[in-house]
Amino acid sequence: MGRKVLMRGTHVLGEGAIRAGCRAYFGYPITPQNELPEYMAAAFAKMDDAVFIQAESELASINMVIGASVAGARVMTSSSSPGISLKQEGISYLAAMELPAVIVNMMRGGPGLGNIAPAQGDYFQATKGGGHGDYRVIVLAPAYGQEIADMARKAFDLADHYRTPVMILGDGMMGQMMEPVAFPDPIDPASLPKKPWVLDGAKGRPSKIVRSLWLDTTLEEEVNWRLFRKYEAIDREVPDQEMYLTDDAEMIVVAYGTAARIAKGGVNRLREMGYKVGLYRPKTLWPFPSTPLAELSRRVGRMLVFEMSTGQMLEDVKLAVEGRCTVTFYGRPGGIVSTPEEVARAITFEYRKMSAAGPPAPKVTRESEAKAARSA
Repeated sequence: MGRKVLMRGTHVLGEGAIRAGCRAYFGYPITPQNELPEYMAAAFAKMDDAVFIQAESELASINMVIGASVAGARVMTSSSSPGISLKQEGISYLAAMELPAVIVNMMRGGPGLGNIAPAQGDYFQATKGGGHGDYRVIVLAPAYGQEIADMARKAFDLADHYRTPVMILGDGMMGQMMEPVAFPDPIDPASLPKKPWVLDGAKGRPSKIVRSLWLDTTLEEEVNWRLFRKYEAIDREVPDQEMYLTDDAEMIVVAYGTAARIAKGGVNRLREMGYKVGLYRPKTLWPFPSTPLAELSRRVGRMLVFEMSTGQMLEDVKLAVEGRCTVTFYGRPGGIVSTPEEVARAITFEYRKMSAAGPPAPKVTRESEAKAARSA
């Protein structure tokens, strides 16, 4: 790790990708992630072995990603909610052909064109397979600038290891926020392990075929089961989470990304007032880290899911808990960003329903709100 530098989230992603050996980027502009392709364009212009193309559309860019991945490059594309929707067919093709790629979604308010404010309404699209067919993508959910830098490298490593698309799911606030980060030493792409499936010419060897079209239904079934077994392995090996103040907690708040930072502020505020509240933050949204959450559900009375949406991760939390404790929801969709004070009020309401003997509701002031925000 080098010295820390102050950078906005989109630039951190770009630099992290380059240091991870990314040498191909294809994208199309959309707010609030435009600083990422701008960063990649400027950086790649100084490199002899890198390719940057602003494609004519999101559809064109994701198909360029397919071509670069087939050729063996560490390749990335990025967009924001509506643009990611347009890339879904290509993402399904990447999964079917078992091609590694990194896809960044800096979510914005929706549905439709929505607005350019930060939101978390794309959870279903990212984690349930937004395109057609039986497939999944690994979904990483950073919450801090340093995690963005670390997850950029992790995303490319996971993509290559499992031969699968990996999505980094952020939001407009995360992309614009500036924080100090330290980057790992850069990787020389030439030092990366060779990919035996790459199409690089067939002189002196049998031809290889990378495809997603299987007209023989028996062969298509075999492909589906092979992918299924791979996803089972990913589900065993990849899930990750942060557990904050959960050891003695009587109630757990579950949140990811920017929402988790806000929730941590609310948790810190209530801890000062005597509430035994903790935070469970999934770092991988798929695979969802269900097992540790299920263990927590055996000893806490209630969980509150907080999202910047009308509630999508809520379903995965309920599946993990399997009715062992009460699960409730608080959210603000459409680009509204809650304050730690608002989240603390929602937690207090649920906590007091859970335990009539709980401590009195905390007195919220502007000073306590500012303190909780700083602690987040």
